[in-house]
Amino acid sequence: MRSVASLAGKGGVTEESGSPGTDGSAADRATGASRRLAGVITVVVIGSIMSVLDVTIVNVALHPLAVVFDAPLVAVQWVVTGYTLALAAVIPTTAWAMSRFGAKRTYLTATALFTAGSGLAALSWNIETLVLFRIVQGLGGGLLVPVGMAMVIRAADRERMGRAMALLGIPVLIGPVSGPVLGGWLIDTVSWHWIFLVNLPVGALALVLAARLLRHDEPQPARRLDLLGLLTLSPGLALLIYGLSTGGDRGDLSTPRALLPTVAGLLLTVGFVARGLTARAPLLRLRLLRDRSFAAGWAAMVLFPAGYFGCMLLTPMYYQTARGLGAAESGVLGVPLAVAVFVSMQIATRRVDRVSPRLMILSGIVVAACGLALFAVQVGPETPYWRLVAALAVLGVGVGMVLMPALTTATRGLAAEDVPSGSTLLNIGSQVGVSMGTALLSVVLASNATRTGDGAQSAAAFAHTYWWAVALLALAAPPAALLPRWAGRPPASVPAAGAATAARRPDPG
Repeated sequence: MRSVASLAGKGGVTEESGSPGTDGSAADRATGASRRLAGVITVVVIGSIMSVLDVTIVNVALHPLAVVFDAPLVAVQWVVTGYTLALAAVIPTTAWAMSRFGAKRTYLTATALFTAGSGLAALSWNIETLVLFRIVQGLGGGLLVPVGMAMVIRAADRERMGRAMALLGIPVLIGPVSGPVLGGWLIDTVSWHWIFLVNLPVGALALVLAARLLRHDEPQPARRLDLLGLLTLSPGLALLIYGLSTGGDRGDLSTPRALLPTVAGLLLTVGFVARGLTARAPLLRLRLLRDRSFAAGWAAMVLFPAGYFGCMLLTPMYYQTARGLGAAESGVLGVPLAVAVFVSMQIATRRVDRVSPRLMILSGIVVAACGLALFAVQVGPETPYWRLVAALAVLGVGVGMVLMPALTTATRGLAAEDVPSGSTLLNIGSQVGVSMGTALLSVVLASNATRTGDGAQSAAAFAHTYWWAVALLALAAPPAALLPRWAGRPPASVPAAGAATAARRPDPG
């Protein structure tokens, strides 16, 4: 973990809880805090890699699982749907669980649940038990990312958070590239059991490191669980995501099976918002959305992932249906995009501490939209692959300039007690955004494919749908324009007399 060690050497961290001892020098305290931050990042990255890899591996295994269990694909799809719904249901409890049991205990419990669910899934004897054990996995996986993010935010210096958040972006990039390849190899050369067994050694390592490296934090048992809020938000999110996913799979959001749960989920979510604005101790602190920087970052993290991850669903389908490629070939064509995102994200997220977040993220949105527009213009039945890959690489550069920098900017100013609620709200927003984008683009593609027919005409349906994805990316620009001009403090060129005044403003721009 040279990158973590390099981050630790910067010394830009603070204590997560408690105060430093009075015996050591300032350098000793900075070194100790740096080591703690490096430990937190190491644990969180390993846990996140495990959960992200699992999702992408399982996605390529649905057809083999249908054959193994002699089950219809509709039933096997619940291996993914059950996991996603459990994820959505448990995410809202993150802030309360961290407060009630402490971040370390919550993270250990989440890791243990995910690992145990993986082991049980490998022992499944029919499709019903596999779905049940995947739900157990989802209950753990839903807590891993928001709790891990909250621990890193607490441990990192607010002015140098970009370096820490850049490392947290690594799992998001590793999973989509290596997951399908690893999943296909395990199924072809060993057996389907190993797509779940592969999580056991990683989960065991994450548990050992978490127990050794994470600091014990005192829980706050005085905080009560907002049961009414939980009973509205958790089922509301689950129903909303289920309705959108069902409508996307069927290419029609107006069917009762998609429309009814979507409407019910929206009503329950609205009820939660009304409850959250009036309760003394709400499940999540919705007042955080009154802060312009956080609200703008949250909105950008809803809209931009809707366009990006939605179009990522389309691309393998285009390669396989309109161009006749296999799954492995379409996966290889996606590697340059992932590399572009990785390189861009590492540079941009580290630089966001020292440049204008507003300018960087807006520029990233423009670059991403232009890259995807260039791809949409060229989509056809015989377009050279190098041109398509080059356009997607431009998209990747823009994506790297937006996702983690927006997350970093939104959370930079959170008070310690607001971090759990803030990370939970951001994760909920991203989950809903991805579900909405995927459902919308699936419906648009299905409706256009029906009108234009099959064969070479299918490329036209994909091209039309990609323009909708471009529009979703562009919609993230208005909230991004409300992000702060400076990353926590004005640049050195600002006169000292004005710097103190500017530093007190949430957004000098």
